[in-house]
Amino acid sequence: MDQLAGGVVLGGRYRLEQPLGRGSMGQVWQGRDLHLGRAVAVKTVAAELVTGPEDRAYALRRFEREARAAAALDHANIAMVHDADITGTTCWLVMQLVDGATLDLLLGECERMDVAAAASVAAQLCAGLAAAHAEGLVHRDLKPENVMIRRDGVLKILDFGLVKLIADSGPRITLPGEQPGNLRYASPELLAGTPVVDARSDLYSVGCLLHHMLAGEPPFPGGNPATLVAAHLGTPPPPLTDYGVEVPAGLQAVITALLEKDREDRPCSAAEVYGALGPFLPRAEPGEAAMRTFGPEDPRRPFVLPQAPYPV
Repeated sequence: MDQLAGGVVLGGRYRLEQPLGRGSMGQVWQGRDLHLGRAVAVKTVAAELVTGPEDRAYALRRFEREARAAAALDHANIAMVHDADITGTTCWLVMQLVDGATLDLLLGECERMDVAAAASVAAQLCAGLAAAHAEGLVHRDLKPENVMIRRDGVLKILDFGLVKLIADSGPRITLPGEQPGNLRYASPELLAGTPVVDARSDLYSVGCLLHHMLAGEPPFPGGNPATLVAAHLGTPPPPLTDYGVEVPAGLQAVITALLEKDREDRPCSAAEVYGALGPFLPRAEPGEAAMRTFGPEDPRRPFVLPQAPYPV
């Protein structure tokens, strides 16, 4: 990949301003759309993934899949894709720049969330996933770093860079030696290398995230990779009472169902999980209460005016 630096303009339109971070697919920049004068996020494929002719072919195929899949998604809880192209050996994807904080940062500050806030985050995740799954796409890399909460409380799922068409039973487009998904939130079937990973793999990750938000850590928080994989494959997740956290029995039942080892035993859809989380969401407040000022990154805010998968 061509060496990139601040000030570079891609496609004659998108100027790179400052790096925001690195992910499994490459680097993310804060940029500016020079035509429309708006701030954007620009994702580029990591140079180390394009080290030889064969690897380059894999990376380009994977980039094309990501761009087409992400551009097809239009939902309030998914970061929008604006543009994509290839300049020389540089693959780049222009996305909505989200003003807020990642779930990882929020959990670093508050350690645990209350039931209403955690349910709100999980429900918004399910709303966005329901839209993606309806298009035949699986995220496969849900983790706190890939979940952004805007200042108004609306959640955005980031980085569909590891999506896979559910209906595609062909070879996986994954570079040699690459481990998709974060081990602390990855489903047993993903870790076991199951050839076809479906929407229920994302639901397992939602269960891990929901557990983390309420307990202060994921169900299997540490250890070496082999220990983590073994725990996801064979160790029952600890109930929240083991952490001294009391939640409604119905919410614990949702988490337990999401973390079933056999995907056949998990809920069938993200919309079903959204419905199960309904009793634990904040009560909607119509009228003037809905217009009051909220603090920064309040994950409960959208449920003053609820949003849900369509159809439920």
